[in-house]
Amino acid sequence: MRRLGTVTRTAQGLAIVRCEEDDEAPDLGTAAVDESLSEVGRVVDVFGPVSRPYLAVSPADHVRLPDLLGTKLYAR
Repeated sequence: MRRLGTVTRTAQGLAIVRCEEDDEAPDLGTAAVDESLSEVGRVVDVFGPVSRPYLAVSPADHVRLPDLLGTKLYAR
């Protein structure tokens, strides 16, 4: 399991995650899980600077976006 980053905001029904520095961006479709290993969504876009990109994560049906703010997410 690898750390994706922290949810910094929400936009257009997506959670925006700031990647960790010097980490390689995950592939599209990668499952995103929280610290308890519950799946919270999937990576649908990678954008921003190559050195520290942002990820757009489409939330799972049972996830409320406001609850994800500040949450650290991991790639499964």
